[in-house]
Amino acid sequence: MTEETRSTCPYCGVGCGVIIETEANQIVGVKGDPDHPANWGKLCSKGATLHLTASENVTRQTRLLQPLRRFERSEVPKPVTWERALDTAADQFSQIIREHGPDAVGFYISGQLLTEDYYVFNKLAKGLIGTNNIDTNSRLCMSSAVAGYKATLGADAPPACYDDIDQAHCLFIVGSNAAFAHPILFRRIEDARKNNPAMKVIVADPRRTDTASIADLYLPLLPGSDVMLFHGLLHIMMWEGWINAAYIDAHTDGFDALKAMVRECTPEKVSEVCGLSKDDLFTAAKWFAKSEATLSLYCQGLNQSSSGTAKNATLVNLHLATGQIGKPGAGPFSLTGQPNAMGGREVGGLSNLLSAHRDLANTQHRAEVAKLWGVGDVPAKPGKSAVEMFQAAADGEIKALWIACTNPAQSMPDQATVRRALQRAEFVVVQEAFATAETCQYADLLLPATTWGEKEGTVTNSERRISRVRAAVPAAGEARQDWKIVVDFAHKLEAMGVGSEFRKTTSAATNNNADRNSALTPIALSPETAPSTTTLFPYPSPESIWTEHRESTRGRDLDITGLSYAKLEAQGPQQWPYPEGATEGKTRLYEDGIFPTPNGRARFAALPFIPLADPRENRYPFSLTTGRLRDQWHGMTRTGTLGRLFGHVAEPTVQLHPADMAERGWQDGDLVHLTSKRGSILVPTESSDSVAKNQAFMAMHWGAEYLSGCSSTGEPLAGVNALTTSAFCPTSKQPELKHAAIKVLKAELPWTLLGVAWLPEGQALSARRGLQALMKRFPFAACVPFGRERTGLLFRAAAHDAPNAALIAEIEALLLLNSAETLRYADRRLQQHRAVRLSSTGEGRKLEGFLLAGDTSAEVWLKALLQDELPADAYGRLLLMPGAKAPVAVKAKSKQVCTCFNVSEEAIQAQLTTSDGSDEQRMSRLQRDLKCGTKCGSCIPELRRLVKQSVPLIPA
Repeated sequence: MTEETRSTCPYCGVGCGVIIETEANQIVGVKGDPDHPANWGKLCSKGATLHLTASENVTRQTRLLQPLRRFERSEVPKPVTWERALDTAADQFSQIIREHGPDAVGFYISGQLLTEDYYVFNKLAKGLIGTNNIDTNSRLCMSSAVAGYKATLGADAPPACYDDIDQAHCLFIVGSNAAFAHPILFRRIEDARKNNPAMKVIVADPRRTDTASIADLYLPLLPGSDVMLFHGLLHIMMWEGWINAAYIDAHTDGFDALKAMVRECTPEKVSEVCGLSKDDLFTAAKWFAKSEATLSLYCQGLNQSSSGTAKNATLVNLHLATGQIGKPGAGPFSLTGQPNAMGGREVGGLSNLLSAHRDLANTQHRAEVAKLWGVGDVPAKPGKSAVEMFQAAADGEIKALWIACTNPAQSMPDQATVRRALQRAEFVVVQEAFATAETCQYADLLLPATTWGEKEGTVTNSERRISRVRAAVPAAGEARQDWKIVVDFAHKLEAMGVGSEFRKTTSAATNNNADRNSALTPIALSPETAPSTTTLFPYPSPESIWTEHRESTRGRDLDITGLSYAKLEAQGPQQWPYPEGATEGKTRLYEDGIFPTPNGRARFAALPFIPLADPRENRYPFSLTTGRLRDQWHGMTRTGTLGRLFGHVAEPTVQLHPADMAERGWQDGDLVHLTSKRGSILVPTESSDSVAKNQAFMAMHWGAEYLSGCSSTGEPLAGVNALTTSAFCPTSKQPELKHAAIKVLKAELPWTLLGVAWLPEGQALSARRGLQALMKRFPFAACVPFGRERTGLLFRAAAHDAPNAALIAEIEALLLLNSAETLRYADRRLQQHRAVRLSSTGEGRKLEGFLLAGDTSAEVWLKALLQDELPADAYGRLLLMPGAKAPVAVKAKSKQVCTCFNVSEEAIQAQLTTSDGSDEQRMSRLQRDLKCGTKCGSCIPELRRLVKQSVPLIPA
């Protein structure tokens, strides 16, 4: 019998509701929750395949299922009991704290943790241990949005909501490829535009993304020039009289200083700096200012920058100057990157924050939290942000690191520094669900955590909506809830006396400060939230943690004292603020024009335009930008377990403009060195007119698990973040992950290897881990899965000369090409080697696997023969013959466009050549005949582009 459990998707910040289907304690299906207001039943290509990432096969091959310890860094980790693991962690941390002080340890956590997990981590570091060295990968994601909102509106609170998309008359999308990063929200944009054909859409992005394809006005601004663009738009608005003087006078401060700053940002200057036409600047300014309601949607293109705070704040300036805020369809709406980056901000997960949007630097705020927690004080010394923390570990200042639910050995910028930090730290704990994460290789202690489908708690999405996350199945193996691991560890530390000095002063501090604290925001402690006399962590359940967090919000901008687990169960997801006595949350903020600042007025931010931290120059003439793939998530520890999610983009590449490729005589697939001031990697090229000349694009997901190699000195090379800079915004401390100056040079690696094979489902992911271990033996190597109904692996490598036969034999064995049935050809003089394996029985035997070494030109047809599972018997010796031309009957398949129904670009174009009528009619017929775009909808922008590019049989 199939059972259903309502929960929330663990991917992006849209916060889609899902219904998990289970049978016999196994997840067997997932569907969108039709009652959840974030998605109303829709799911993207990632969300729709969640159940496949939780299958028994995936769990057995990829999950961390028991605590493991390395007694020596070079050895394979060995199983230990939970008791032994936590004792070891407590011993190591307490010793380092005693010898070097609490700031010698650091915690790096994640926007994919639940709010309850986040809260106890924050309390562990700041309340028990006494260090503010706790930061989160949300520092890499949303900290500039936090700083921008606080600098202008007074609090970290997105003022708009998803319903505003339906009511907007102008959408200004900047620094966001929502079509890939927030697909279900993009479906809402598409629907809103269909329902309101008069809506204007402006998209500003250096790259012509699928999001840009829907724009009425596309602004291909130069990387890093956003602040100049926003200042220039405000200059035009003031010059043309398009600002809202009444709103400025009634509700804001600081406009005169900003007006003086933008006076020099003339259309001529902005046009030059941003690379945009003056006509387009005037059009954008007019649509934004004169629209009945303008909504801005923005994400990492603004946030991940050394000017991230300025970019966010100067965009908010436009809304304040035009009064486009606090009304339906209007406002600056930051799209959250991770599923619970918002929840982490709510509980003070960043090193400069405390619970309920309190500031660590504020004496009163620290006293309030100390009173709630029952400690004498919260340390005042600023904690290390993410980049600073790993630099401090690399320098030997931080001796122990605890990393939870994130993969810094893939996702952090300047990987050379990050890996040096992980190697130098005396003790590294990795609390993780997936053993395949690159960071696990650096752990002294591995603690298995639960993941989606097994967790209990809450998350908050981009529109301030709190949703329940529910467990549908028991924890896999010995995995424990993240919050429970923290609480158990804290109890061990308490037993060792860690933090006792804070507890001893609690009573006296509370009494002595009674008069001084009387003016503080009242925190009425109920019995279940009153400080315990025996432990700071008296939590039997995630609900008990959430109840304490709720109390910390009383009287704050995000007050949720009117909410409870029971209300979330009965009424579904709710938005904050939701104070005690309220009957519903607040949909939209600042409708009364009153802001959470000392005088109730918003503040204009007069922040100057500052060029890129890593500008292009003669030695590094290309601008590298990074971004997302449509069907992948972050470091791909979850999505990377499914071959079908590699159908749209099969392998890592760097995209370059066709003119840059032609000038250098490069072809698609040619290997090039990408080199920045921090490192160098090898990657194949791909021609794309989505990037401008002298620019390059590479997806953020490609880490060392998928793309690797070694330098000429044998030093391992990591993925794309070997290139990115750790320079960060001085206010938000968010690094400039979106841009790096690089040079691109052709690689001369004449010897190539390609291995492709179908593998038994229960062995494929384990085989991939074996191949990943071999990747560093080559200057270039890539390893990716493929397949839908079956599971396959592709291993690609290149070198100056053929490696020894033993290495090739290892690759063959992992691809199951070492059986007696395998056919081989070898020519040592020409450094060529071939192996093919056919299915062993039946008529029309099919190709099950092959390896080409030295000459891989037959890839074009052998890969098609294997992946399309075509009869191969008839090709006989051609299968082993170097340089054999592709048989007429075998044609390489074009790229997949629709993941849900496996529809290729070739099939779509063939259908369009026989279709007539308008673009909408042809699109409708395409969806009817091929089904593409009719399930998750993630491919719809690409389908529309193909329709627009094609020539109808009979023009409309």
